[in-house]
Amino acid sequence: MEMDSFWHLIEGSWRHTADPDERLEWLTLQLSRLPQAEIVDFQVWLDRLHRWADSWHMWGAAYQICDGLCSVDGFWYFQAWLVGLGRDLFERVIVDPDALVDVPQVVRLAGRPVDSWAEDEWPEWESLDYVAGRAYAQVAGDDESFDDALEARGHDSALSPEPTGERWDFDDPAEVARRFPRLGAMFPRTEYAERTGAAVEVLGQGPDEDFFRELAGGR
Repeated sequence: MEMDSFWHLIEGSWRHTADPDERLEWLTLQLSRLPQAEIVDFQVWLDRLHRWADSWHMWGAAYQICDGLCSVDGFWYFQAWLVGLGRDLFERVIVDPDALVDVPQVVRLAGRPVDSWAEDEWPEWESLDYVAGRAYAQVAGDDESFDDALEARGHDSALSPEPTGERWDFDDPAEVARRFPRLGAMFPRTEYAERTGAAVEVLGQGPDEDFFRELAGGR
């Protein structure tokens, strides 16, 4: 499977339906009709796109949109959601995360508190990471051989962010304004995350300072 074929599937799922769960069902069906090697290819391409989107700069953009509710897991799922936007938008925003203000799915969230967002509106798509494995299991008849096939390819799928670039303070208004002049204006920060610390912990979307310190080498 070439990259063009990967994007054809992702964008085909969007043309089929905007519902995330129905998109996954469609992708699972399409992948299950392919040779097993191409299902593995799909996962390899997805993992590469994760790496391309995995930067401190992009994490800051996600953190701004989500009003501070974008932890380690939240950012990983945000990256998958970016892939789900399709090739043109993905390539545009990984170069300039401030361009997220032009994405219709982002625009419709502006001016609304995060606790009013419906589940399928959140900018995250965790299940995309599992669709290839699900399709492979249907074809192979077991749940173990997909990992074996990835290992045979010499491929090790990452499971969490390893952001590139320089870490910066997502809560610094001056830095936000400098890096995201349009996104910062569209999504001004509130104290929601601080006010609802317990709820954030339940959602698994709050800041993880221990993880940040480890990634930053203790700085």
